Amino acid sequence: MTWLESPEALLEGLAGVVRLTLETLSVLCVVAGLVATLPLALPYLPFLGHRGRRPSSTIRISFGSWLSMALEFQLGADIVATTTAPSNRNLIQLATVAVIRTFLNVFLAKELEAERRLEQDHPLRPKP
Repeated sequence: MTWLESPEALLEGLAGVVRLTLETLSVLCVVAGLVATLPLALPYLPFLGHRGRRPSSTIRISFGSWLSMALEFQLGADIVATTTAPSNRNLIQLATVAVIRTFLNVFLAKELEAERRLEQDHPLRPKP
């Protein structure tokens, strides 16, 4: 039976493509975050001259924002995967994962906001 003959097969195929796309976007967000943040972090790495200075909050804000977006894509992928197999077990698993990812995202957002406030209140000044 092909996807043309069965609406369920069409939905499963479409959900598979959407899930893979969302998971790929999630990984790309982490990679993009690394690429965007690495130049900011290099001066603070011990083997590149770190002298005990506190790293800029900008580093955490930059990478944390990308991680937050990646979590959103992962949650979307989990939701799509459950639409094609909505058993009690899969729904419980989705609920558990959704709660964990939501808590991670909420705490990450709070931490990023605190870092933003810290950065605004106490901007790093270059040492003479």
